[in-house]
Amino acid sequence: MDDNFVGIIAILAVFGTITAIIVGPSWLKSRERQEIQTTVRTAIDKGQPLPPEVIEALSKDITKNLPSRNKDIRRGIIWLAVGIGIAAFSLINDMGDRNWSDNVGDGMLAFAVIPATIGLAFLILSFFNKNRD
Repeated sequence: MDDNFVGIIAILAVFGTITAIIVGPSWLKSRERQEIQTTVRTAIDKGQPLPPEVIEALSKDITKNLPSRNKDIRRGIIWLAVGIGIAAFSLINDMGDRNWSDNVGDGMLAFAVIPATIGLAFLILSFFNKNRD
């Protein structure tokens, strides 16, 4: 086989796998939702009443994705921990005798501010959010 052909197949396999991982679950979920809606529509057309369990199951996805105070606090703590972890790694790296580079620590400290700020924003949003889990 030609080397270019093997390279193209390898690139297509990598990006195809990534695409399948990202697109696959959402496509399956939309297909399942479409089948449920078809079943409900058929039941309504035949004049059958919908049980409350079916209505609750259909609205579960909508209420599950609503922001809540507990979710905001959890996300805020996780993002803060990521920022603190990156900053701690940077500081520990600078203290040791085996520095990777003279400027790595400063760059990592600057990078650690981003997730820490996102975490603080989520914690602040949790105080304004009235919804609870």
